[in-house]
Amino acid sequence: MIAVCYGFARFAFGLFLPRIDAELSLSSDLAGAISGGSFLGYCIAIIAAAYLTERFGARAVAVGAAVIAATGMAGIAWAPSTAWLAASVLLAGLSTGLASPPMAAAVAAIVRHDRQDATNTFINAGTSAGVVLSGPVALMMGSQWRVGFAIFAAVAFAVALLAAFTVPKQTGPREKSVGGLPAFNGVLGRLILAAFLMGASSTSLWSFGSQLVSLQLGWRSAGASLLWVVIGTAGIAGAGAGMLTARLGIDLVHRVFLGALAAGILLVGTSSNMPALTLGGGALFGAAYIMLTGVYLVWGISAQPERPATGLTIGFLTIAMGQTVGAPLFGFLAGRLTMEGTVIAFALLTLPAGLLRAGSTRFKPC
Repeated sequence: MIAVCYGFARFAFGLFLPRIDAELSLSSDLAGAISGGSFLGYCIAIIAAAYLTERFGARAVAVGAAVIAATGMAGIAWAPSTAWLAASVLLAGLSTGLASPPMAAAVAAIVRHDRQDATNTFINAGTSAGVVLSGPVALMMGSQWRVGFAIFAAVAFAVALLAAFTVPKQTGPREKSVGGLPAFNGVLGRLILAAFLMGASSTSLWSFGSQLVSLQLGWRSAGASLLWVVIGTAGIAGAGAGMLTARLGIDLVHRVFLGALAAGILLVGTSSNMPALTLGGGALFGAAYIMLTGVYLVWGISAQPERPATGLTIGFLTIAMGQTVGAPLFGFLAGRLTMEGTVIAFALLTLPAGLLRAGSTRFKPC
């Protein structure tokens, strides 16, 4: 579910962007706006997803997420114009917001407490699995990006059927007994700001990574696909976020991987004529991004232990809000400044995020 909704429906657009641009002639501003539309769709959906999960149960929301992903990606595959493409990217982005909260609620319902953080962060690493799988598909399809998205849509329909038989229908009385907005406190405030900054910084590669390697190294579809596979493969390490935060503490893990994220962005965006450094930067970025989303997942759920879907929503929503702002801003700056200067500016967004502490949030060992 997470691999399809995140890896295919949300992040694969950046992988196929150079080929989409070649056919539909997208400017940097328009490409950034469309990519931001995907993240905007995520924001809209995840706000509703926690409520829908609490109201209707995990199974209904999970199946709905996969069906919407399939419909959006089918629309991308068929898109005859930039307007249709933008609407389809927005719809596909909705699925991503719907997918994570029911997964967290399902874990809370059927996994014993001492294994929940580890299970949630393992599920979260499905993003990397989707990114890894999308790379070879893009490589095999060549310029046939429409066929690639048609394949992704078919896989999403299959996942919808699988979710109907495997995700628990009810998520337990604990999740259903409360409602409304969560109480705001300093722990949530720091989480929101840190996640927003990290999300904005990450759009430099998620939305423009393929264009960066094309400009820096002259790589075409094969090289961009290789970068995507490296990012996704390294990101699987993020499955260990729950264990790592339990052993080392969330603040240390948070700061170390924010530094790794910044280093990865800089290496990919500024390593002219040095493919090894570019691929090494992609590996750093992939591992750091999934690890950080796992950190924010654990941070949010621990801050709202009685409402796991809502706790997850807080962290993931603010990541997407940062990406919604970051993608069009990157496109705007890239069209007016140098690409390297824009990359450096976005990498530096991780610095203020690293100054924020989890505070009084307590984590139980996995």
